[in-house]
Amino acid sequence: MNLCIYEGTYKCSHDVCVSMSVSMDLREVVGSQVCGNGVCNTELLPAINDGHGGVIVEMKEHMDSQTFVIVLRASMLQWKQQGKKGVWIKLPIGLVHLVETTVKEGFRYHHAEPSYLMLVSWIPNTPNTIPANVTHRVRVGAIILNDKREVLTVQEKSGRFRGTGIWKIPTGVVDEGEDIFMGAIREVREETGVDTEFVEVLGFSQSHKTFFEKSDLFFLCMLRPLSFDIQKQELEIEAVQWMPFEEYAAQPFAQKHELFKYINELCLAKVDRDYAGFSPRPTLSMFSDQPSYLYLNNKDLDKSRSANNP
Repeated sequence: MNLCIYEGTYKCSHDVCVSMSVSMDLREVVGSQVCGNGVCNTELLPAINDGHGGVIVEMKEHMDSQTFVIVLRASMLQWKQQGKKGVWIKLPIGLVHLVETTVKEGFRYHHAEPSYLMLVSWIPNTPNTIPANVTHRVRVGAIILNDKREVLTVQEKSGRFRGTGIWKIPTGVVDEGEDIFMGAIREVREETGVDTEFVEVLGFSQSHKTFFEKSDLFFLCMLRPLSFDIQKQELEIEAVQWMPFEEYAAQPFAQKHELFKYINELCLAKVDRDYAGFSPRPTLSMFSDQPSYLYLNNKDLDKSRSANNP
């Protein structure tokens, strides 16, 4: 869209006119080189509403820095007059030369992905309500017991357990767009070659400032083995074995650290004492057409329903 400014009013192209008072020097905003005879003509950045009173700009076409700063200033002026709040600018790697210009115009980094950088600015003189970048990483740990009461364990080639001789349960990070239960199944298959089916989330923990100042959510999961032959992952795993649970739990490391003691207790509670964890139940949301999962205590929920509907 073109923006034409005539002595204190906006006039947009296609003969659509919007009269607005402008509270700053127009030549200062858009640059004197595009102004003549009292008229300033410049393009506006393509933007869509973000649903929270702001706009999102997704830059795709090449633009040099000098042109970009003119267009950005004119766009910001219009968005301010329209009462917009947050302004998001998504810059792909191919437009990295615009980052410095954007920052100098008052934007800050919000987050980065492999293919783009997102910058953001808050326009009004009110408390900034732009949400922070993603605050948590989601990890899973998988307890898999066979009918011999052996637990599937690994020794890792890297990380804090490298070279310690400690046998631990398979763990890993849930991928973007991946459900917790699918992440647990995938990690076990990748590290050990064993196929499993998900049973329950036995518990979860939260810790802070663990990965580049981000918090960590760790879900302890129980899985049932569907196969038993081991094929270890060469890149990350030193060794894999089915290990008697009592031997696994008796490791000095497992006895010393409270989190690992709780993992062992939860495993025994599930196997020996009918402990009820949380199973995924598919749900639909009013906010998305994609199904999601609610993790709940199915056993007690079914009991409650039976009691209420005899």
